[in-house]
Amino acid sequence: MPGLLRGIARTAVIAGTATAVSNRVSRRQAGRWARRDQQEYDQQQQAYQQEPDPQDEPPGPQAGGGGVDDMLAQLKQLGELRSQGVLTEAEFEQQKSRILGS
Repeated sequence: MPGLLRGIARTAVIAGTATAVSNRVSRRQAGRWARRDQQEYDQQQQAYQQEPDPQDEPPGPQAGGGGVDDMLAQLKQLGELRSQGVLTEAEFEQQKSRILGS
């Protein structure tokens, strides 16, 4: 009987240690991911704040030689902002229709 109790006690100690180590690793990983996500969020916010407010810009020409190039550049920039997660899909569509004049 003492051997059985010793085996049970040893198993309980090992299981408790494994659980504690596993929890510590999980907390460290979660902390790393949270810091990385926060850094990405801060970078996106800085990029968003550096962009001029599209409502403050005067409307560009809708047709003509230089106007088409400007529209394409603006559309490309909007696409990049959407892919970076700075703009939502609804904001992207709204700005796209404003640029295209529809």
